[in-house]
Amino acid sequence: MDETRYRDRIGRLVEPDERVLAHAKADVGQGLAPAPPPEPEPAAEPSRRTVGSVLLNVLLPLASWDRGDRLVDLIGWGIAGRGAPGSAASRLHRALRPPRPDLQVRETLLAVTDRRLVVCRTGGVKLLAGREAEERALAETAVAWSATRAEIASARVGWHRLNPKRLRIDFTDGSWLSFTVPIAESGRPLREVAAALSA
Repeated sequence: MDETRYRDRIGRLVEPDERVLAHAKADVGQGLAPAPPPEPEPAAEPSRRTVGSVLLNVLLPLASWDRGDRLVDLIGWGIAGRGAPGSAASRLHRALRPPRPDLQVRETLLAVTDRRLVVCRTGGVKLLAGREAEERALAETAVAWSATRAEIASARVGWHRLNPKRLRIDFTDGSWLSFTVPIAESGRPLREVAAALSA
C-alpha cells in the first residue's frame, strides 16, 4: 500500500484541527454480517424455504435469496459482525455495502483521528482500469461513515479461520464489525488502527 497517497487524501477529508493517528486500507470481513438498518417496508414478499434457497445459490450463484445467502456466508466464512438493525455495526456495514451496488471496484479506508473513527470509500473504477482511473478514484474519495471515539468500545487484531489479520471493532452498543486484508499483505496498518482506537 502506498501509505502517503492514502494519508494525504484522508488528511483533506478530516477537520483542519483533527489529527490522523493511523489509517489502513481494508475490506469488510466476509461472512454473516449485522442485520441492515430498518428501511421503509416494501410490498409483502412471499416467504422462501431456506433449503431451496441454499440449493439455488449453489446451482445459480448469480441469483440471490436473502436467507440462502446468509446461510452460505455463515457456513463458508463464519461471522463477520453482529448487531441489531440500526446499531453502529449495522449502519457501518450498510454504508460500505449498499443494497444496490454499482458493480465498480472501490477501496475502503479506515482512519483513526484524535476524535473519531472515519471510514472512507474511494470512487469507483472498472475492473482492470488503468493508473489514470485509479488516481481519479482516489481523488473522489469521500467519508462514508464516522463514529466518535466514545462510541468505540475496543478494537483488536487476531486470527479468524486461516487469516491472522482480522480487525474487530466493538461498539459501545454491543455490536461489532470486522475488517481484513489479504493474507499476502501486511497486517501492520490494521494493528496500528487497533492500537490507536484502544489508546
